[in-house]
Amino acid sequence: MGPVLNGLTKLQSIENRLRTVKVKLTRCRRSVIIQENQVRNLQNALEAKKEEVQLTKIQSDRLELELKTKDEIIAKLRASLNAAKTNKEYAAVLTQLNTTKADNSKIENQILGLMKDIEADEAECQEIKNQIDEQKQKLEQTRGEVDVLATKYEAEIEEIQDEWGKVARTIPSEPLRVFKRVAETYDGEALAVVERQEGKTETYSCGGCFMGITAETVNLLLTKDDIIRCPNCTRILVLISPQES
Repeated sequence: MGPVLNGLTKLQSIENRLRTVKVKLTRCRRSVIIQENQVRNLQNALEAKKEEVQLTKIQSDRLELELKTKDEIIAKLRASLNAAKTNKEYAAVLTQLNTTKADNSKIENQILGLMKDIEADEAECQEIKNQIDEQKQKLEQTRGEVDVLATKYEAEIEEIQDEWGKVARTIPSEPLRVFKRVAETYDGEALAVVERQEGKTETYSCGGCFMGITAETVNLLLTKDDIIRCPNCTRILVLISPQES
């Protein structure tokens, strides 16, 4: 390879290293975001459960008030029962009294069920609080570890970017422009090595998209130090000699 393609090959190697470290940096920062989301989800679950407890308490208070009102009615009915002057009047009041007592019993059972629900939900709230505390501790530990790693990766990125810039300055502007554009298209993989398949006749393919490459294209790569792109995927084609592979 001539100086242009040789420079692009070096730049591709540096680009690969650069993107690898950037991915590591992104991943370690994402681990903090993931744990922050876990804490946020637990906090949202806690607030929802607290609201549920509050609504249950309101319902219980409403039933308590209804029970109190019916107790007052029962007291009046008992007084009316004692004051009844005829059997018919006595029987009517007694029926109403028994019906009201039965209603009270149902309400008391409802209140008991709601109190059990409140107790279970409050226990669940405490469990969620414990999970939040535990997750926050993990989050702080992860933040500390990520800060150390991020500082290391940022230093590596800066060093590799300096190396990238030095090599880029040795490459003419147009090939460098093409390299940058193709690299953005293929997540940094701007170059594709021409693959050779041996058989009755040698055939060639692009190492990026695996589509066929003509022998004429290969001859051009052997004789010229120019950018030649795959007609299918548009990556920059390069030849690697056996000594380099």
